[in-house]
Amino acid sequence: MARDRETSDAEPIVAVVGPTATGKSDLALDLAERLGGEVVNADAMQFYRGMDIGTAKLPAAERRGVRHHQLDVLDVTEEASVAGYQVAARADIAAIRGRGHRPLLVGGSGLYVRAALDRLEIPPTDAEVRTRLETESEVVGGDALHARLRGLDPRSAASILPGNLRRVIRALEVIELTGRPFSATMPKREFVSPAVVLGLRVDREVLVERIDRRVERMWEDGLRTETETLLGAGLRHGVTASRAIGYSQAIAVLDGDLDETAARRDTAQATRRYARRQESWFRPDPRIVWLDAAAPDLLDRALTAVREADARVRHGMAENA
Repeated sequence: MARDRETSDAEPIVAVVGPTATGKSDLALDLAERLGGEVVNADAMQFYRGMDIGTAKLPAAERRGVRHHQLDVLDVTEEASVAGYQVAARADIAAIRGRGHRPLLVGGSGLYVRAALDRLEIPPTDAEVRTRLETESEVVGGDALHARLRGLDPRSAASILPGNLRRVIRALEVIELTGRPFSATMPKREFVSPAVVLGLRVDREVLVERIDRRVERMWEDGLRTETETLLGAGLRHGVTASRAIGYSQAIAVLDGDLDETAARRDTAQATRRYARRQESWFRPDPRIVWLDAAAPDLLDRALTAVREADARVRHGMAENA
């Protein structure tokens, strides 16, 4: 593994973010080889053991000997937790630095990226409170709960659509448990330690083509068979995993509710919508250095951004010395 230079605890974490199918994993491997890095996954669906084809998870044989973390850490019956991930990812980052390597955070799950990098207060949860609110929603309806949220926390209500019942309930749960507005717990754009965030993007037409090709390849590579195996491991009972794009469509095929042609089409459409949500999440963050994922000199541009971030950190340390 050729390195540009020795690493140190003061060097920024390198994060590679952006919509699905922009080539984040490949760039991360290239950077890891040049910087002496290890990868920390920030794609929530890649946490799950056995969910490989449908999440485009890099097989171990294709990881070029680069050590990866936060892959295959959950069973499909478990629910991913931002709070749990924050603790585990930061521990991985500290351990990577302890080995003299550069941490590379890679993924498109925006809240998980921020949980690893930013000053983010994870509010408490209470299953009893949440269950009570869910039961109430079945009686009074989601609009009534959203109206309650609007009265308690107008800022949160303005940012959460009434149809996003899960988010509305979460906001009300936090308000009840903490006595504070849910909006007060929103993450601040402030790194807990130095970081440089590289965002990958491509033209919309190119991204759609990439997504469509990826979806076809997933189905050809055995997404249906993989899903059938996961159902035997309890996938249907996993709150998070069973709703994953591709797997929910494959379940519908196995249940006889969709034919495979329709399932492939639905998977592609859902993935395109997800990519737009990812773009909307990352776009407002002024700290992201955006790179053209299709550029032939992508790696050189990424390395330049990393070196500039390294120089800023060294300059800041010198000024504070």
